Amino acid sequence: MYFSKYNFGIMLSSFILTISIIVESRHTNNWAVLVDTSRFWFNYRHVANVLSIYRSVKRLGIPDSQIILMIADDMACNPRNPRPATVFNNANQNINVYGDDVEVDYRGYEVTVENFVRLLTGRLPSGTPRSKQLLTNEGSNILVYLTGHGGDGFLKFQDSEEVTSQELADAVEQMWQKRRYNEIFFMIDTCQAASMFDKFYSPNILAVASSLVGEDSLSHHVDPAIGVYIIDRYTYYALVFLERVQPNSTKTMSEFLAVCPKRVCISTVGVRKDLFGRNTKEVPITDFFGAVRQVELSPLNPLIQFEDIVNNNTEENEMSQIKYAYLPQFPDEMY
Repeated sequence: MYFSKYNFGIMLSSFILTISIIVESRHTNNWAVLVDTSRFWFNYRHVANVLSIYRSVKRLGIPDSQIILMIADDMACNPRNPRPATVFNNANQNINVYGDDVEVDYRGYEVTVENFVRLLTGRLPSGTPRSKQLLTNEGSNILVYLTGHGGDGFLKFQDSEEVTSQELADAVEQMWQKRRYNEIFFMIDTCQAASMFDKFYSPNILAVASSLVGEDSLSHHVDPAIGVYIIDRYTYYALVFLERVQPNSTKTMSEFLAVCPKRVCISTVGVRKDLFGRNTKEVPITDFFGAVRQVELSPLNPLIQFEDIVNNNTEENEMSQIKYAYLPQFPDEMY
């Protein structure tokens, strides 16, 4: 009897380990859907919000080919912009987040509720360029970031139409039924933002919102040179955290969910974890803000035997030691 219990224990442990490995292996790639839904110059901060998140996920390893960037207005080329072809996210104008390598996939009047829902569900017209498609699968972890103006149960697009929380929830359910994601991290910075994830009913979704129902989501500071607010509070403090994250970081999603306490955000950050199957204290932040790289392991004994070659090219050796890095988005005095 003791022997059979022992065997059963081993079998049960092996089964649990197998399940764990299967769950881990399902996350095979990362995507980001970053959406600014606002037009007009006085909404400059919303464009700065989304471009700042865009820059952060690129720095952490998600390539442009796996980022869908939707910007409802072109602030960089707005005639009111005193510094054309630039967008800044702090008054010190430390770095131009528009940069020279931004790939905008949906621009201006292309940013509509219909295109957004079609993008998520994969119901785009035939002939749609690959750069405008969310080519995810059941192994994809997706970061969905939305910023703009909202209310109780809706988010405005272009100041002329709205997507409701129920429409968004149904679109996500279609994604699940069609095996278009493994896990989703839903992040929204708008007034009454938590109302947009209240209707979610699909599995494997972690959500955070800059404000609860009945609360406004506030801006952080004005740039006198531009004359408008240039970033929102929640996104600002999220970026302060992300700037300290490296691709090999051990920081967790639990830490990220606490980046903006009420004393600095003024609004109350809302979090929803009941649909998410993992403990956020054990989920690396790079599971959503970074990228999984496919690695092919070589055998210990190389298949091709090379003769010992001494590399006398000192210039090449010196070049290989040079390290490159992204400039920080915020100067130290802004923290």
